Amino acid sequence: MHIPFLNEDFLQSNINYPELVEALNHGFSATDIHTPLRHHHDYGKNQTLLLMPSWQTEKDLGVKLVSVNPNNQDKGLPSIHGMYIYMDYETGVPICILDAKALTSIRTAASSVLAAMYLARKDSSSLLVLGTGSMVPKIVDAYASLFPLQEIIIWGRNFTKAQSVITSFSDQLKRQCRIHAKENYDAIISKASIISAATLSKEPLILGKQLVPGQHIDLIGSYKNDMREADDELMRRSNIFVDSYEGALSESGDLSIPLSKKVINQSDIKASLFELCRKIKSGRNNADDITVFKSVGHALEDLVAARYFYNIYLKKEQSELV
Repeated sequence: MHIPFLNEDFLQSNINYPELVEALNHGFSATDIHTPLRHHHDYGKNQTLLLMPSWQTEKDLGVKLVSVNPNNQDKGLPSIHGMYIYMDYETGVPICILDAKALTSIRTAASSVLAAMYLARKDSSSLLVLGTGSMVPKIVDAYASLFPLQEIIIWGRNFTKAQSVITSFSDQLKRQCRIHAKENYDAIISKASIISAATLSKEPLILGKQLVPGQHIDLIGSYKNDMREADDELMRRSNIFVDSYEGALSESGDLSIPLSKKVINQSDIKASLFELCRKIKSGRNNADDITVFKSVGHALEDLVAARYFYNIYLKKEQSELV
């Protein structure tokens, strides 16, 4: 039995972010997708093993296996490795394997933009991205596909690396937007409509005192309780939203630390992405709101994205047989 492997090149060359964002919107709206809280195991000195299962009743199921090792950067290796196993619902037979690192980056970017569709101002024209990892081009592409961006700023601790990230952007995007790297983002943080942070920082990078009314903050990087991208003041000043209560409250220092210090209460979290997509709760209420979306990743996103790409693979296979 041949099980196709959809590598990063396949995923990247076949992504249409507006389509995937809409598929995720339907996924978060569904009530028959079952997603246990992911297994999160720390091993070694600074390594993490993640197992993320999900299934939709009578439709499909899958599981992602991922290892995260920040120290790999010192060895010239990616921090994240893994695979996604997509399976037939009735038999449990694997029908496709996908590159988990690429799948995670793409679905994370798409999920952030899905949240931003509910939380950011529709006229958001500038995007500041903190980070220089493999997530950054996906974040930029996803936001540029659904918001009228005119300016994109990239910041990283290594300015040369921030500049090199920009070289991977498409010529079309470079014609569409003014794109540049910054060595110091403090002076421009108040000017960005949307700020997206995708780092492994353990110290806050975005300070609440820097923010102005109307901004949207997208916090992607903090996936452990000792990691932070936003300070207490930011969380206190903002309307807070999460991808899921279970994951965000238990896994991210961006929330667990200010909660433990009583800076915020759980009742200050306005809604989950499930509640936004199901129209149970509202997102941005007025133009001056400061909104923050904290995501730690959800296995539903992997399942929906794996299905999306597998269907594209099937269509290509069928077209080649005609």
